[in-house]
Amino acid sequence: MTRIPSVGIIGSGMAGLACARHLADAGWSPVVFDKGRGVGGRVATRRLDGDVQFDHGAQYVTARDQGFRSVIANMSKSGAAIRWNVGSGDPRFVGTPGMANLAKYLAKGLDVRQGMTATAVRRSDGRSEIVVDGEVSHYFDRVVVTAPAPQALALLETQETFLSDFADVKYEPCLTLMANLNTEVSEGFSCRSDSDAELAWIANDSSKPGRTGKGCWVAQANAGWSAVNLELDLNSIKTKMLPLLIRELGIAADAVVHSAAHRWRFAKVVQPLGRRFVRNADATIYAGGDWCLGARVEAAWMSGDAIARDILEAP
Repeated sequence: MTRIPSVGIIGSGMAGLACARHLADAGWSPVVFDKGRGVGGRVATRRLDGDVQFDHGAQYVTARDQGFRSVIANMSKSGAAIRWNVGSGDPRFVGTPGMANLAKYLAKGLDVRQGMTATAVRRSDGRSEIVVDGEVSHYFDRVVVTAPAPQALALLETQETFLSDFADVKYEPCLTLMANLNTEVSEGFSCRSDSDAELAWIANDSSKPGRTGKGCWVAQANAGWSAVNLELDLNSIKTKMLPLLIRELGIAADAVVHSAAHRWRFAKVVQPLGRRFVRNADATIYAGGDWCLGARVEAAWMSGDAIARDILEAP
């Protein structure tokens, strides 16, 4: 019997999960390492007591790619996704009861190891090595890195052939505010997008389908404002963003029951690589993510799925 190669995947965002899901469905046993406590990366939901929750990363997904449309259709059938009938253009979908459930759907049954920070990837004795927390080595036949491009570069610093491929990829940061209000705002308000405003995106998270909580709002600053304030501590970011939201919504300051901020350093790819992934010459080390194709969740999925296909087709 032919031995199935072992595969280690760094990152449990949509790219890493798409790759792992495809390999697992083909009968392989990939291992996914992630430094966080939950899967999904920027496809994230923060929950508090009761029904208070915030989609504080990606606000929705589109499905232009045929393969991803099929995934979203299956998610919708299972209750993990639902169409959000707001705005014009491509149909928008959200996870239910939160965006994180899109990632949880893909991660079901996978070997995902949380709280494990990869610090290096290198070739060693004919195998690919993932070093975790600077000291523990895990060996695989193939390794897939789905971290943001700058972090992937740091992990692959000994893989000289990768360096030129990453050089032109550029990101914009995003600072996010979460606020729970005890008052009604505009009836029927779902979301507002204005890239010229300091708060480029404001959404009534509670208005999304499949939500049971009330008064949950998310605001995301534009790229310029985020860049200027990126290195402030989270409390200071919250203190600066909250008055902006209060002014936009026309509410009193004491209507805010809870608020918090989050920093997305690599939020939006503004100059992608232009192809679905990169790999070394002997197809033992791969890298991919939304930074390969563009700033959309489905771009991350497309990259990870393409890596899996290439792995399965490799000799």
